[in-house]
Amino acid sequence: MNILITGGSRGIGAQAVRHFAGQGHRVRFLYEKNHAAAQSVANETGAEAVCCDVADKAAVDRAIRDFGPVDVLINNAGIAHYGLISQIGKEQWDRLFAVNVHGMYHCIDAVLPGMLRKQAGCIVNVSSMWGQVGASCEVCYSATKGAVLALTKALAKELGPSHIRVNAIAPGVILTDMVANVSPETMDWLKEETPLERHGTPEDVVQAMDYLVRAEFVTGQVIPVNGGMVI
Repeated sequence: MNILITGGSRGIGAQAVRHFAGQGHRVRFLYEKNHAAAQSVANETGAEAVCCDVADKAAVDRAIRDFGPVDVLINNAGIAHYGLISQIGKEQWDRLFAVNVHGMYHCIDAVLPGMLRKQAGCIVNVSSMWGQVGASCEVCYSATKGAVLALTKALAKELGPSHIRVNAIAPGVILTDMVANVSPETMDWLKEETPLERHGTPEDVVQAMDYLVRAEFVTGQVIPVNGGMVI
């Protein structure tokens, strides 16, 4: 299969590249700016790295133009903001929506014509448990991830008759760069609040991705990968 993964240079995305490339699939991944990390993942896996800001529609179109029909799109690219709503300016608010929501639309719009021609395809969108329940001091991030869930459910209904499946994953606290600046005290508290008493790993999320790619009678669903923190 041809698999396109966004945000593939680190964290969950990099683990997804390793996993699906290791299964023998042809993988191309997009990344924004960490050239060294992207090249390292490409060298390790044989996947193809393409520098691309998913917020730029024209750049997304160029990035996949010669890849061929995409069988699986994994919309993983995302950014976060921690702080009171009064501490985020309009420019940063708009940037989160540009990457987390508009970026998904850009990628879906780019791959959809090929999926429609084949009458087959799989789209996996990475949301967050905060998209399900909201998080204090992460209002904008929660709003973008809530939008991803609504997009997923609506698109699944729209594309189902074309045999294109659309699902989402809602990770909890996952040990990636996104939580690197969270204080140890907060991380300990989050672990205590998690029934399975540990934080998640990128591989935990990728296991859910693998399931959704293979699950041919599952669409419009949100798979929580949060250790029971949100039930």
